Amino acid sequence: MRRTSRRRTLGRVGAVTAASALVVAGTAVGSEARAVGRPALDGVWRMDGYGLVLSVEGTAVTAYQTTAISCLPNFAGTRVGATGPHGEATFAVGNLLFTLRPDRPARQVSMTIQESVGTRHLIRLAALPARCSQPAPADPRSVFDVFWQTYKENYPFFAARGVDWEATRERLRAEITPTTTDADLFRILTEAFAPLNDAHTGLSDGTTIVAPTRPGTIGPSRAYDRSILAFVQAHDVTTPLQEWGRGHIAYADLPGGIGYLRLSSFTGYTSADGSEGFADDEAELTKALDTIFTRDRVQGPNALRGLIIDDRVNGGGSDVLALDVVSRLTSKPYTAYWKKHRDDPNDASRFSKPEPIRVAPSEQPVYHGPIALLTGGSTVSAGETFAQALMGRSPAPVRIGENTQGVFSDTLNCVLPNGWEFALPNEVYPVTRNGPSFDVTGIPPQIRIPVFPDDEIAAGKDSVFSKALTVLKASRPDTHS
Repeated sequence: MRRTSRRRTLGRVGAVTAASALVVAGTAVGSEARAVGRPALDGVWRMDGYGLVLSVEGTAVTAYQTTAISCLPNFAGTRVGATGPHGEATFAVGNLLFTLRPDRPARQVSMTIQESVGTRHLIRLAALPARCSQPAPADPRSVFDVFWQTYKENYPFFAARGVDWEATRERLRAEITPTTTDADLFRILTEAFAPLNDAHTGLSDGTTIVAPTRPGTIGPSRAYDRSILAFVQAHDVTTPLQEWGRGHIAYADLPGGIGYLRLSSFTGYTSADGSEGFADDEAELTKALDTIFTRDRVQGPNALRGLIIDDRVNGGGSDVLALDVVSRLTSKPYTAYWKKHRDDPNDASRFSKPEPIRVAPSEQPVYHGPIALLTGGSTVSAGETFAQALMGRSPAPVRIGENTQGVFSDTLNCVLPNGWEFALPNEVYPVTRNGPSFDVTGIPPQIRIPVFPDDEIAAGKDSVFSKALTVLKASRPDTHS
């Protein structure tokens, strides 16, 4: 379970802790740490937002997911590599890496996650909350309560999606008794979150996964992705597509000096289950981008006159990889978007200080000519942050197609007392520091054309692609290099 694919275990964990549940207290640090003005990393740390509490003991780290009524073990990791020059340490949870770095004042540390953008902040606790060492009740009503409370403390979009969460509790909790079966409980939990129509929500009992999408859209499954790729090759692209990343990255030179770049994921480039890890995915993406954006394609008399970027079926993945692509499309740094998280478990309108996420131009050849960006309802998660990051580019792409799905946040991957797993978002990605976001509605196109309607698929027609060609061919030659 993930952020559709963007954001696996660590990148989406936790739940915001109720202020009354965890009392922050200072604790002594080792003499060596005091000597250099930095805290030792050993100890217990509470994350600002997310509801995550980390216990660090030497080379081991254990994470607990907390709410005002619960504390459940979430994941465990092991320290890898040497201590950094500023006292930072990196931990591995499977093949996912995160780094803790001491901050000033001495009772704080920051966390960065290898495949996620932005920084998270933690403050030292005197000890683990008492609830974390107590067995968690796993009866049906207790399971429901933890599920409901986690959403209450973290989910930002109840009002925007028209769901009364308090009324949901009153309606569904009354159905639960000590004899409620697992099947009944799974149905009840599904009935609670399904009306949100949020593709970053999901529930799994180990055999069945429920993950909704916005009505009228198609989830970007691997089967759907491959069928659309075959359609594009047969009806849109007249030259063979060159593929990388298990087919998630594809490129072709089209007649008239137009390039076509198709991106259907920002993860899974080297293995279907992510077992090869982020570094391998990034290396595969770099190889593809080095092959695509050659000096001849971006400079001189044979340079591309325009570039179609097909983001219409994109299941998401890592925002870092999405920005790696954007870095090949600009010669100037700029702010891609801002990022903030819910910061008060009792007030859904309270958020952390927005953090700017920046685009840095690549040192490799970059393309800075005109772009037609194709999007639709199957553009999800990191596929959407990619589209949003391109909006600040100069010249900005022309967006053609339909609204994206409308889910941008990393997902919190949470556990329930009975062992089930669920996911939900707790972050917002505003366009500007204090501006609106495209959550719920999705990023709208500038030229609205239905994406892969049944009648066009049957006729072998693609009006979105044809419009992109028309737009780029009409571009003035002096607007690109």
